[in-house]
Amino acid sequence: AGQEGRLCLWAARNRKAPLSHCRLSKFTDSDRNSIMAENGTNDQQAAFNKPKVELHVHLDGAIRPETILEFAKRRGIPLAADSVENLKLLCTISHPASLTEFLKKFEYYMPAIAGDREAIKRIAFELVETKAKEGVIYVETRYSPQFLANYGVDPIPWNQKQGDLTPDEVVNLVNQGLKEGEAAFNIKARSILCCMRHMPNWSKDVVELCKKYRNDGVVAIDLAGDESIDCQAYPGHRVAYEEAVRSGIHRTVHAGEVGPPSVVKEAVEILKAERIGHGYHTIDDQELYQQLLQQNMHFEVCPISSKYTGACPADFSKHPAIRFKEDKANYSLNTDDPLIFDSTLDTDYKTAKTYMGFTEEEFMRVNLNAARSSFLPEKEKKDLVNSLYEAYGMIQKTEL
Repeated sequence: AGQEGRLCLWAARNRKAPLSHCRLSKFTDSDRNSIMAENGTNDQQAAFNKPKVELHVHLDGAIRPETILEFAKRRGIPLAADSVENLKLLCTISHPASLTEFLKKFEYYMPAIAGDREAIKRIAFELVETKAKEGVIYVETRYSPQFLANYGVDPIPWNQKQGDLTPDEVVNLVNQGLKEGEAAFNIKARSILCCMRHMPNWSKDVVELCKKYRNDGVVAIDLAGDESIDCQAYPGHRVAYEEAVRSGIHRTVHAGEVGPPSVVKEAVEILKAERIGHGYHTIDDQELYQQLLQQNMHFEVCPISSKYTGACPADFSKHPAIRFKEDKANYSLNTDDPLIFDSTLDTDYKTAKTYMGFTEEEFMRVNLNAARSSFLPEKEKKDLVNSLYEAYGMIQKTEL
C-alpha cells in the first residue's frame, strides 16, 4: 500500500480520523479488507462488502435484545421473556403479517427502555456500533421523542408512570449517544424526529425540537404510523410540516407502504416531502410514479420489512424495488426495524441480490443516490458522495 493508505489505516484504527476522511481508492484490496475487518464486516459472503449509506432505520426498532433484558432487570420491569432467545421469539415476526401486528411488538419491550436516561443514550450508541460493523459509513436513524419520554407528553406512552424525562431531554440524550458512537466507531450518524399519525397533538413539539437541535445532530422531520389517518382529518401534521418548510427543516414521510398512492401524493403535495419512506404503492398510479421519477424523488426502500409487514408480496421476485431498479429510480436499501425482523442490512442486500437481480454496480448506484439524497448540509453531503466514489474506485463527478 502507498504511504497515504498506511497512514489513513493507522489513523482509523487508532481513532485519530474517521474512515470517511480516508482516500480509500488509494488502498490495496488487502488494506480495504483490513479496514472492513476493523468494523466487523470482513465477510467474504456479504452481498455488498463495500461502504454503505442507510437512511431509514428506526432507533426503537433496532435495540439489542441483551440491552432490553439488562434494563428490564435493572429497573424491575417485568417482561414476558427472560432470555435473549425467548425475547427474540416474542418480539420478532417470522411470517408476513399486518402492520398492526408489527406495531404490537413494540409493546413487549419499550417499557424497559422508555423513561430511562442511560438506556436511551445506550441504544443510540449501540446503533452506531452495529451500523459500523455492517459497513455503513453514514446513517440517519429516526424515532419519536415522545415514545421515549415519561413527562411533558400526553398521553404518557407504554403505561409508564409519570417521571421527569421530557421529549426535549430524550433528543439531547440520543444526540449524545450518537456522537459518542461516531467518535468510537469512525462513522457519521444523524437523526430524524418522527411525528405519529395518531398523535397530531405531538407534531408541533416535534418540529420545534427539529429546529432547536438542527445544528446538534437532528437533520429532518418524519411522519409515521397508520396511513389511513390523513392530514385533512388531522391538520396538526400539516401545520407542523408547513413550519418545517418555513424553517428549512428537511422532510420525509412514511407513505405508500401499505397505503394507496393517494397517501404518497398527499406527502409530496401537501407536506412537501423531499423523500418518501417506502413508497411501494406509488407504482399503482403510473401518472404519479412518472411525475416522481422526473422529480428524482427518493424512495427509502426496506425489502425485508415490506414482506413481514404485508406491504408487498411475499414473493421478492415481484417486489416494487425491481421496477425502481429497472427505471433507474432514486432509492436506497434499508433495514427499517431489524430487531422486529431479526435481520441485518446484509439480509436486505442478500435478498435484493438473490431474488431481485441486483448487481454490485446497482448496489453502488443505490448508495451513491442515498448519499446524494441524505439530509446532510451540502458540504458534508459532497464529502460523503466523494468518499463513496473513492471507495468504489469510480471516477468522481463534480455535481451531486
